[in-house]
Amino acid sequence: MTKTIDYFFSIGSPWAFIGLEAFSALAGQYGAAIKPHVIPLIEENGGIYSRNRPEIRRAYWMKDLKRWASVRGKVLNFDNRASLSDPAPAGALVAAAIERGDDWLALTLALQEAFWVRGEDIGKLDVRLSIAGAAGLDGTALEEHAQSEAAQAFRTSSYDVAKTAGVFGVPTYRYEGELYWGQDSLPFLERHLKGEKLAA
Repeated sequence: MTKTIDYFFSIGSPWAFIGLEAFSALAGQYGAAIKPHVIPLIEENGGIYSRNRPEIRRAYWMKDLKRWASVRGKVLNFDNRASLSDPAPAGALVAAAIERGDDWLALTLALQEAFWVRGEDIGKLDVRLSIAGAAGLDGTALEEHAQSEAAQAFRTSSYDVAKTAGVFGVPTYRYEGELYWGQDSLPFLERHLKGEKLAA
């Protein structure tokens, strides 16, 4: 029986970005299929956006993020971050790719690298279309599909599944009903994939 891991993430999460390749490699190592869900933080379940946290915690969050980025071989670009538009439309594009059966993983990596490494404004349509095209996908078709009822229903379903499962932050991985929040939880997910489910 194929192992399946539910993957809850957002394009605007730097943690999802720095952990994605490690997660993808882990799933491949254990022959697990990834079932992706593009979602925002679920505030009803306790998710808190960094901008809403006390400054002292934000400072630690940034330091820890840079540490983990270094571990994962990533260099994040925070220049002019405040001037960039909301990356949520990029999430809708990825959700459309998932729903259509396109290469969502390649698109996700391309969009996140553009946003978090090069500081590109992926909230803008022309930027997204260029990135999608460079990733070998039809950005115009994806943008159109993102507005379809099927794509909207898919996004609503992903959110509902996440909320019911108890997800609050991203990235979160769910395997055999067990949640693992944060890319730093990948070692625990790996032990579970090995059959060593840890006591909670």
